[in-house]
Amino acid sequence: MARIKMAYIGGGSSRAAGTMASFLWHGPEFAGSEVVLIDKDPERLETVLKIARKLAAEGGDGITVTATTDQRAGLADVDAALTSYRPGNFAARALDERIPIKHGVIGQETQGPGGFFMALRSINDMRTITDDLQAVAPDAVIFNYTNPVNIVSQAVADHTPVPIYSMCEGPIVFPPVVLRAAGLDPERAKVTMAGVNHNCWSYEHLYDGEDVMPLLDAAWERRKDDPTLDPNSKRALHLAVVMRSIPSDYFNYYYFRNEVFRDQQAAPRTRSEVIMDAVPGYWDHYREQAESSHPHLDPARSRGGIHELELAIDVMSAYYNDTGARLPVNLPNADNALPGFDAETVVEVYCSVDRKGCHIEPQQPLPLAVRGITRQLADYQMLAAKAAWEGTRADAIRALVANPLVPDLSIAENLYDEMAAAHAAYLPERLLQ
Repeated sequence: MARIKMAYIGGGSSRAAGTMASFLWHGPEFAGSEVVLIDKDPERLETVLKIARKLAAEGGDGITVTATTDQRAGLADVDAALTSYRPGNFAARALDERIPIKHGVIGQETQGPGGFFMALRSINDMRTITDDLQAVAPDAVIFNYTNPVNIVSQAVADHTPVPIYSMCEGPIVFPPVVLRAAGLDPERAKVTMAGVNHNCWSYEHLYDGEDVMPLLDAAWERRKDDPTLDPNSKRALHLAVVMRSIPSDYFNYYYFRNEVFRDQQAAPRTRSEVIMDAVPGYWDHYREQAESSHPHLDPARSRGGIHELELAIDVMSAYYNDTGARLPVNLPNADNALPGFDAETVVEVYCSVDRKGCHIEPQQPLPLAVRGITRQLADYQMLAAKAAWEGTRADAIRALVANPLVPDLSIAENLYDEMAAAHAAYLPERLLQ
């Protein structure tokens, strides 16, 4: 088992209690390790620290937990940095969702203009993290969960020597959306997806060892007029049947954009506004458990449940324990392993993970019908990463107009200026001129 020193940046976030519960559930894999929680909010950091210390004591694996608001001090001599933070919190996300709708564009956390501005904010903070790591922990590895994970990873990979692996459960959770919509058992399927984060497709899709597409065709004929089928699942099933590939359901924003946009216009609240209503209740629960002698997190009162960021912890465990586990990871497309994508592009693919790193397993090309939009999103990803790391307003406009959800240059310019002004507190001056 691996004994490491890990810093968790975002250790006072609403997901942090569940993340620490997850890490400590894996305690035997990290016996004797040290965790340093880092966050800008001292009160919430203290609450998570109390819960984590009590859970660690109950686990009996000798894991110690400390906390600090001093990022550089907290990163000193770490082996791993787990990054999961949200500059501007959910109020910033609400702006990412609301402002684009005013301009006739879908507002979303990781896609389109909203995702672009989240990337600008996230990467502005990530620059300080990589600077600090190079100064005080030059051998550390970043295990990233900060969205948009693909653009964040692209920026770090392109501009620093710091190793970064980013994780998202998408390739694991997207296929069951389509399979369940078709009335199929996900446990009987083997689906392999690849692409860029939140925008991947299947190039292998088997059910009991046979091509699943005939079963999806039959299910679509049965269910296309079924009013009980969830709209998101229905769109994903429809898209799979037409494109002959199981999609990330984020592609609903691109292939059903008019329907989705109308839904957003009609909704009284955005997703972030719904979450903001729930967040105070999460913290009430966390404070209660922090004072309990035996903390017990209620999934219904915890942000995201009680096993948060578990894929990142699985990758971390495979890396430091040298297991060779097969897991989906976002990393540069070394040796053009995913055909049709440049070697420097950060792609989301299945890898074997051991002490030497994440090794991309042999890949098949994406189906031609879906390769174009995925490549366009990959090119946008690279432009966005460059603009966020070192660019100006002009670089940012070029990146934004390259996103398929942005219909023309005038809209891109107007959207950019309004959103940059709204998020000015979290952006570098070079992006505001």
